[in-house]
Formats: sequence, C-alpha cells, structure tokens
Amino acid sequence: MSDLQADHVPQAGLGLGIDAGGTQTRWALAAPGGAIVAEGASAGLSALQMATGSGREAVRATFSELAAAVLVHGQPARVQAGLTGFGGDGELLQRWLAELLHLQPGAIRFCSDMEIAYRASFAPGQGYLVYAGTGSIGAYIDTDGVFHRAGGRGVVLDDGGGGFWIAREALRHIWRDEDERPGAWRDSPMARAVFDYVGGADWTTSRQFIYGQERGAVGKLALAVAASADTDPAAAAILRRAGEELARLARALLRRFGARPVAVSGRAAALHPSIVAAMRAALPDDLPLTLTEGGAHYAAARMAVDSALDAGPEPDQPLDQ
Repeated sequence: MSDLQADHVPQAGLGLGIDAGGTQTRWALAAPGGAIVAEGASAGLSALQMATGSGREAVRATFSELAAAVLVHGQPARVQAGLTGFGGDGELLQRWLAELLHLQPGAIRFCSDMEIAYRASFAPGQGYLVYAGTGSIGAYIDTDGVFHRAGGRGVVLDDGGGGFWIAREALRHIWRDEDERPGAWRDSPMARAVFDYVGGADWTTSRQFIYGQERGAVGKLALAVAASADTDPAAAAILRRAGEELARLARALLRRFGARPVAVSGRAAALHPSIVAAMRAALPDDLPLTLTEGGAHYAAARMAVDSALDAGPEPDQPLDQ
C-alpha cells in the first residue's frame, strides 16, 4: 500500500481503476508507469440497481465507501470504471463519484466491466475473453476498438456457466429429486451443502433465497456446489455443463471472427478444475486456452493513468467540498 495522503488535489498522473461486479467491487490506484500503489474491495454493485430507489442508495453507499478508502492513499487525476450491466448512461454515476473524489465529472469514464476485463488479458484484436462471474459473457475488442459480445444477456435469459446459473441448476436438480423422492436430499452431498448454505431444507427457505436475493448473493451458492463436486456426481455434472456453456461462447466468437487464443477468467470459472477441463474438451484441440486471474481493476487503473497522461494537466479545479 502507498503512504500517499489525500489533500484533495489530484496527484500528477495517478489513475484509479474500478471493477464493479455483482459480488464484489475492486479498485486499484496506479502511478505513472503503471505501478499499483494501493488496492482494495467493497460491496458488489450493478448498473441494473439504478432502476430502483433502494438500488441507487446501495450504489451511492458503495461509492462512498470506496472513495473514502481510496482517498486515504491519494487522489486520482483520472478514473476508469468498469461496471456490470452498464448500458452507456453514466451521467449520474459520474456526478456521484466526482463529488466523492473531489474531481470534475469529465475526469471519470464508465464502461462495461467486460471492456476492462478484456484489456487485462489481451490487446485489441489479440484474442477472445470468456468471463464467468455471477453471469457469463464472451468478449472481443477488435483493432478498431469496437466491442463484440457473445452471451451476457443476464441471468434470467441465459448467462450459462456463470455462478448464478450453477446455483440455479443445483437447486433445480435438488427440488426435482424432492418431487420424486421426498427426503432424497439427505443422501446427496450437494443438497446437504446447498441447504446448509441457504439456511434450511424446506422449500420456503430455498424460494426466499433464489427469488429474494440479489443475483450476486445467489451466485455465491456455486461455492457450495463446487465444494461437493468430488463426492456428488450431480454436482460434478453441473460443473461439466458449466464448462460446456462457456465453451459455447468462445465458439460463437470463433465462428464470427476467426481463430484466436481464448482466455477464460472470473471467479466461477475457477471454482473447480473440471469447469476449464470441460471447456477445453469442447474447443478445437489446437486452440490455445488459458485460465487467467483477471486483474481487471489493475488494467482499469493503468487505462486511467494513460488517460491522465494523454490529457495533460487537468484544466479544471477540483470540486469544492
């Protein structure tokens, strides 16, 4: 961590990168040259939360917590923020974050979280990223900087292979078994792990969990599924299908844009080795496939540094408190 102290004057060239997902929001501060001088995490958030009053309050609260943590280490000159569910309307988000960081809104850029995740693995035109977090998406940025997607349509419609999908498939399997053989869950390591996680073996508890939680909270149930995969054939089968779903996203991009290396990233992809193994088996043998740790918040911080350097000295004064 840096020993920089914030004085509400943007520090020359310091860039803040934010990677906001459904389960966690990670941030990093980068100095000129790209060295990471500080990083941290706060609650997950999504642009979809902006559709409701309670959601907007939650987003603002997360921004406030994040900004306070950042300013302990230094004030950025520029901010690059990747936000899941972002559709292009970032004016209010810019104003909020600018106020909290004592910057002009023009110093802050929002984009899809997939844009920064892609740049953590590839330069434009180099390859395809398949990302599996709470949801899933295939991403390609071409040499003109145009973003192309496969999937990423949301957990209600699809997002096969993501954490929410894994959780939903597990609960579906468990409750279909219960329809046919009440009490079957006691003989299933996956069902016992899932019910322990959600807080009970009755349908009311499962219903409240799957329909009453934010999608990121539901997605975390995939951890329990993965933990039982070595002892429960049903859990193992769900994880194999998750890998096949992720491979489908890569194949869609391969058909459209030709052969390129594939990187797979995200917490859901790394839940169990069988996910990437199934993905590998469903792709051409000669196609390079790499599991990466991501680091999208680092990539965003370095993008912000480059933006600050390209812009030169900031002409506007920091916002008054």
